[in-house]
Amino acid sequence: MTETPGAGTSRTSFFGEVKDAVTLRAGLLVVGVVALQLLFIASYVGALHNPKPRDVAFGVVAPQVTAEQTVARLKQLPGSPLAPRAVSDAATARRQILDRDIDGALVIDTRGTKDTLLVATGGGTVLATTLETITTGLERTEQRTVRTVDVAPASSQDFDGLSSFYLVVGWCVGGYLCASILAISTGARPANPRRAVIRLVTMALVAIVGGLGGAVIVGPVLGALPGGVMAFWGLGALITFAVGAATLGLQGIFGVVGIGLAILLVVIAGNPSAGGAFPLPLLPPFWNAIGPALPPGAGTWVARSIAYFKGNAVTGPLLVLSAWALAGIVVTLLAATLRRKHEDLLDRPALSDPSATLDA
Repeated sequence: MTETPGAGTSRTSFFGEVKDAVTLRAGLLVVGVVALQLLFIASYVGALHNPKPRDVAFGVVAPQVTAEQTVARLKQLPGSPLAPRAVSDAATARRQILDRDIDGALVIDTRGTKDTLLVATGGGTVLATTLETITTGLERTEQRTVRTVDVAPASSQDFDGLSSFYLVVGWCVGGYLCASILAISTGARPANPRRAVIRLVTMALVAIVGGLGGAVIVGPVLGALPGGVMAFWGLGALITFAVGAATLGLQGIFGVVGIGLAILLVVIAGNPSAGGAFPLPLLPPFWNAIGPALPPGAGTWVARSIAYFKGNAVTGPLLVLSAWALAGIVVTLLAATLRRKHEDLLDRPALSDPSATLDA
């Protein structure tokens, strides 16, 4: 009996093997991952590779004529690093710094040659150092000296004022990871209205626990940040839930791709623009503009205000976080409701179907 050569062996082509190994859906997801990878690099390097001060809110305390001359000189600095304004007195300048209306102030002593620079390292050590460098150089050209006074000093356990940023990043990560797990735990089954409510309630419980845990770690456990545990707890719960609800909403609309979109918004766009490593005035215009509107940026601002600025200037950022939370709830429930109605329409027998008439 003659055997046909190659009988019993697989004749699957290489391209057939590739098709079996990588489905079209998997291939599209891989392309999406590569796109996120490149966007991550572009965003972080683009935002942080060359920090320069731009329009830093800056006060000048001096008699009227001197103040006007100094403000005019500061406005003419190359690159517009400062946005100077005259301030009536040193006490007002301190208050405006604590209110986060300005980032620093120069108090000019017209009776001598030594002026005072007011800064707040709690708002970012790099920004305070940058202001010191600028004013020291200017004062030197006028044959004057300057001493620096820290109005809102960062904790000695808070290196470069970064603890607030890392705390908020942790809460954001918890939010989108928890939401992602809830969304794909049953094979990414679409959420019906009841399942959507359950996921949102679960997300709220996780946010409460995660918020408290983060507040305790940075406060009583590590002593990294001053400020009340209750205030940080509330902030952490709001950030975690806002990011989680937004992730559930995006997943409800786009499926598993929505999780990637959440990562795009929070991690790729949000983290480098949050003002963590470099405060907002040191970021390029695009990142400076989007940062306050995203959860990491809004959260970092509030965390620093709680820790170092007596809780001032938090209304706007808290409204931003609340808007993300509310939008996430509405979109999640709306997507589930519309999907349920769509499924009901598909399941309803057509009037022209003879079997439907017989069944009736």
